[in-house]
Amino acid sequence: MKNKILVVDDNPDLLEVISIFLGGEGYDVVAVGSGAEALEKFDDTFDLVILDVMMPGISGYKVCSEIREKSFVPILFLTAKTLDSDKAMGFSSGGDDYLSKPFSYNELLARVKALLRRFYTYNGKTKEDDSHITISDLVINKNYNEVFKGDTEITLTDIEYKILLLMATHRKKIFTIQNIYESIWDEPYYYASNNTVMVHIRKLRTKIEDNPQNPKYIKTVWGKGYRIE
Repeated sequence: MKNKILVVDDNPDLLEVISIFLGGEGYDVVAVGSGAEALEKFDDTFDLVILDVMMPGISGYKVCSEIREKSFVPILFLTAKTLDSDKAMGFSSGGDDYLSKPFSYNELLARVKALLRRFYTYNGKTKEDDSHITISDLVINKNYNEVFKGDTEITLTDIEYKILLLMATHRKKIFTIQNIYESIWDEPYYYASNNTVMVHIRKLRTKIEDNPQNPKYIKTVWGKGYRIE
């Protein structure tokens, strides 16, 4: 399921570019040009709000305050204002982050991903069951094949990611080496496959575990296989 984002800005050109950019990244984007439209459109299906501060009519600060009265959805302010007092006002009205104009779209994407990840991790949003798997401070984003530990992205190979996702999707299930090999490599198991699987598990542990010798995520069940509790 795609993350749904409400983008609010009175600059139609910027609104269009942001919508196309985030849509191309796989997000479901709803774009509006005023604070009044934002309050009319907003509901609990949105996962994030990107909100311009300076708009005619209802300001971004006011929109943020009204949204915050009924939702903990993350709110990212976009603004040309960079004074500390302006930022303080944004945070006091309930904003979660602040991006100053002009900005790079890569920076916008990084902020969007970070806010969504924190929201899922610390607020336990129900949609997380569809698109994210959280195990302690490890977050797997199934939509984008990304893995984060805290705020740090973990770079995994395709095989490592598939092994992690397989076990994380079936918590507490014990996977034998044969189970893992046939599920990930999609071919019949043979004895020499043992070493192949064990090498990938070892490499995966070095990337996600604080102490690979005493793993907290991927546990060894002696004589049986592996599992994530």
